[in-house]
Amino acid sequence: MSEKTSISAKRQRADQKGREAEAQAAQYLMLQGFEIVGERRKTKLGEIDLIARKTGLVVFAEVKWRARKADLATAIDEYRLARVAAAVEAVAHEYAGPDDDIRIDVILLSPGSRPDHIENAWMP
Repeated sequence: MSEKTSISAKRQRADQKGREAEAQAAQYLMLQGFEIVGERRKTKLGEIDLIARKTGLVVFAEVKWRARKADLATAIDEYRLARVAAAVEAVAHEYAGPDDDIRIDVILLSPGSRPDHIENAWMP
């Protein structure tokens, strides 16, 4: 297998794990009473993994999955959250009404662990 093929296969596996993690996070949010209204919403400024709403609240969620729970500590940083926040700013009006609160959350996932849901992860 060439190095290029190996990198491509690795990216495909990572993308698949990311999709599985997003599905798991969506299920978690639905159990919390949210309706999923958007997935993998792309903007010129970045991508929002999940958009969920319940009465009076719209959550824009960044989902991170790592094979080891210990690696989740470095999965998200201010730079990544700033990109999500910029993307949210570009599309929030499409999902939130004038009386809705908006929140940017992070959901961290790893095998064998409950989701770690960080509410209001971005507060500039």
